[in-house]
Amino acid sequence: MQEKNCAFTGHRPKKFPWGYNETDARCIALKQALAGEIAKLVNGGYTDFFSGMAEGNDTWAALAVLTLKKENPALRLHCILPCEGQADGWSASARERYFSILERADEVVYVSRGYHEGCMLERNRYLVDHAACLLAVYNGEWRGGTAMTVRYARKLGREILVLNPYSCEPT
Repeated sequence: MQEKNCAFTGHRPKKFPWGYNETDARCIALKQALAGEIAKLVNGGYTDFFSGMAEGNDTWAALAVLTLKKENPALRLHCILPCEGQADGWSASARERYFSILERADEVVYVSRGYHEGCMLERNRYLVDHAACLLAVYNGEWRGGTAMTVRYARKLGREILVLNPYSCEPT
């Protein structure tokens, strides 16, 4: 774990009231709030960011890091993938964005080559294991990968920053 590494976790679009409609004002506000929190981390000295590259929060956070990297080339984006083919079932536009991010990342790590039960959990643990801080877009529910990742980070004593996906306020 590095002192100035931050990992991202958060819900996939289906968990949000706007679903996959990224033109919805609430989605736009959440993406702006997420980018703002990442900028604060950069201003606080964070340089390395770890994204699991799931649809929704993970890709939005990765894009925010890539935008900030244009002004600050010292920033590094690490894409930690659960397996090859993670984006196979996604829409054409989501896949295009996914591969565009991977091409611009500083590092791409596959936790597993092939899909198997548990590879998403392994990816999430890798993210937390390699970060001092976890930035979570999290609605507080008990079940799901985001909830498990937040609990794992808490168990390891990581700093956890939670961004409420509805109010767009850090909690």
